Amino acid sequence: MTAMPETALAASAASGWSRRAGTLALPALPVVLAFALAAIVLALAGHDPVDVYGQLLTEAFGSRQRIASTLAASTPLILSGLAIAVAFRAGAFNVGVEGCIYVGGLAAAFAGFTFTGLGPALLPVALVTGIATGALWMLLPGLLRARLGVDEVVTTLMLNFIAISLTSYLVNGPLLAPGAANSATPMIADAARLPRLFSGINLNAGFAIALALVVLYWLWGRWTAIGFETRLAGLNARFARATGLDVPMLIIRMMLMSGAIGGLAGAVHALGNVHRFVAGFSPGYGFTGIAVALLGRGNALGILLAAILFGALATSGATIQLFTDVPVEIVNILQGMVMIFAVARFGLLFARRKAS
Repeated sequence: MTAMPETALAASAASGWSRRAGTLALPALPVVLAFALAAIVLALAGHDPVDVYGQLLTEAFGSRQRIASTLAASTPLILSGLAIAVAFRAGAFNVGVEGCIYVGGLAAAFAGFTFTGLGPALLPVALVTGIATGALWMLLPGLLRARLGVDEVVTTLMLNFIAISLTSYLVNGPLLAPGAANSATPMIADAARLPRLFSGINLNAGFAIALALVVLYWLWGRWTAIGFETRLAGLNARFARATGLDVPMLIIRMMLMSGAIGGLAGAVHALGNVHRFVAGFSPGYGFTGIAVALLGRGNALGILLAAILFGALATSGATIQLFTDVPVEIVNILQGMVMIFAVARFGLLFARRKAS
């Protein structure tokens, strides 16, 4: 009598493990395809793919200092990926995180070199300033999407150019450091700098902040009511409205939260790495964050691993050309291929969702 239930239980457990394995394997597919195609490009260019990939791995994770550099490069990507994922859960595709990084970074740096009399309170004040500025930057596109139905992709994309141009004007004009030969603000005070996690290693507390936010994002999405509501609104806004949810207000709140996390990414970069704001502040963290969020499928662990992957490619690509004849453009091609396959897979999933 108990054989059938035990067999059914075992089959159910096996099925559950199979589904989990499939869930973990799907995000890796774009990476595998990208590395396979890049291997063909390397072979055609006369390089040994196995040797090149081995050197990339060594440069990214071959020592304690290299691991720290990879994690440091991953920090703003973790935050930008989370910023995009938060908005996307509610059905809003925010491509304006790059702008939030710029305005949040400048606001944090401004607080860091202006309010020097705050002492130990200067660091949290600078972080909050960057967070608040990033959130406010997303208020207008959130309102336009929620109240007037204006496509947030267009408005947030245009705001990127405005943010970059505005911060460039400020850093070359009113906020230019006296006597500076380049476009940069004054250095922030020591009290505003994020402390290093370990002595002798270039990894600051920004990484710990990013990790804490990954955990909070997982808890928020899995165990809170608003996390469930955003998931429901993102899957089917019409059904969410039928259940009584205020979807427009939810979108506004998620756009503000997305901007806040983007502003935090800029603040962490300014206070932990650059220690000021400079023109060309971000090498495209907000845009790479789109690939991070899509590759991680909006999952907390997936976003973390995807950000580390792109961070590893960034740090290893910058040094591999110093020791080999492999051009850094090969690494850029690899990054681009991962992004293309991640976006392509997302497009297929979105098309299937619309067809169902």
